[in-house]
Amino acid sequence: MYDQLIRGGAFIFEDTVEVADLAVQDGVIVALGHGLAGSARHETDARGLHVFPGMVDTHVHFNEPGREQWEGLASGSRALAAGGGTMFCDMPLNSDPPVVSVAALQAKRAAGEARSLVDFALWGGLIPGNVRALPALAHAGVMGFKAFMSNSGIPEFPAADDRTLLEGLSLARELGLVVAVHAESEALTGWRTEFIRSRGGRGVRDYLKSRPVTAEVEAVQRVLMFAEDTGARLHLVHLSSGRAVVQAAQARARGVDVSIETCPHYLFFTEEDLERLGALAKCAPPLRPHPDREELWHCVLNGQVDLVGSDHSPSDPALKQPEDFFEVWGGVAGVQSTLTVLLTEGHARRGLGLERVAALSATTPARRFGFAGKGTLSVGADADLVLVDLNASSTLERSDLHDRWRLSPYLGYTFQGCVRQTFSRGVTVYSEGKFDAAHRGRFVRPDPDA
Repeated sequence: MYDQLIRGGAFIFEDTVEVADLAVQDGVIVALGHGLAGSARHETDARGLHVFPGMVDTHVHFNEPGREQWEGLASGSRALAAGGGTMFCDMPLNSDPPVVSVAALQAKRAAGEARSLVDFALWGGLIPGNVRALPALAHAGVMGFKAFMSNSGIPEFPAADDRTLLEGLSLARELGLVVAVHAESEALTGWRTEFIRSRGGRGVRDYLKSRPVTAEVEAVQRVLMFAEDTGARLHLVHLSSGRAVVQAAQARARGVDVSIETCPHYLFFTEEDLERLGALAKCAPPLRPHPDREELWHCVLNGQVDLVGSDHSPSDPALKQPEDFFEVWGGVAGVQSTLTVLLTEGHARRGLGLERVAALSATTPARRFGFAGKGTLSVGADADLVLVDLNASSTLERSDLHDRWRLSPYLGYTFQGCVRQTFSRGVTVYSEGKFDAAHRGRFVRPDPDA
């Protein structure tokens, strides 16, 4: 007898969509096929639904321990599961202290094992002065190292200078881990911000002028050169412009080991939306004009973008209140909306294939970072999957959200495709607004051979 049988769903495999049955035993997919024989302790009728591999969100800020009032591992992981996610990778900031030491990593791991609904991995930090700590962090299980080329907004996580980046990239290559980089030029953004503010600039348009696409492209070019010189594995987080993506794709074509991430808010909103939504949609890099968004979509559709991460980064609502827009905390709360954005803006409106949606949100993230058994619907893989009704649409209301503050720029928008059930290692952790309060996620280490 199986633990779980899911029957009659349209399964999203890597190169096809096929109606099938799936059997689970001890948290693992043990059989796939038409009309599977046998019974199970739990059986789910998935007829009329599409079955995707559970999302692997490689870019979230759940802020625990230290800033749980912004978000927490329990609330953040519930929101992820409600959006079809079964694994997240938490950034080393904005938790306090940030994960730049083994002690900080162990504290965050313990918090995750105690409170996360789904499986998780942890990024370590690369900042000036902690390069020597990278081997110990790698041994303790980090999936890679995150660095900023511009001000992070968190004093205890300063930007990495060029020497730190080069040394960190070289050491990460020896350790077999990826370095993720927030690529914006501090020289350009810092100077422009100072210049604009000295002339009384404090509004949304002033903020947009302070962080031009040029600052992103310049930083991307520079860190790509560093990666090429060191032979390191580089991951470019939250690229906001097609121009930056093209630069990275060209480097990859000449042999640089680089992966490219964008976020749902760059694919859904434009800078005109920022003027209307204000603080809810402030982020760095900022939202871009409509032509830049369409160029970014072109890069997604032609396969240049590897994955989509939410960059979920909420804060205490009080930090969103200052009248000076430069003082507003920058971070979009969107962990629950990634899959529906891809299905609505990508699949329904632009013809993005369902297999490609699965690759962007699950398969490629798992493979890039070495998460064996994640991101795929195949025998031997973890039974992480999500049942989606593609024929249903819904308008996002605040009562639908499950993150701590339930403040999202996506509120009021209608999306195509509704998440009905999410399974983590074969357990239904989310179903129609309800969660399995007893389930706990596991800490996942990268497997270099995955």
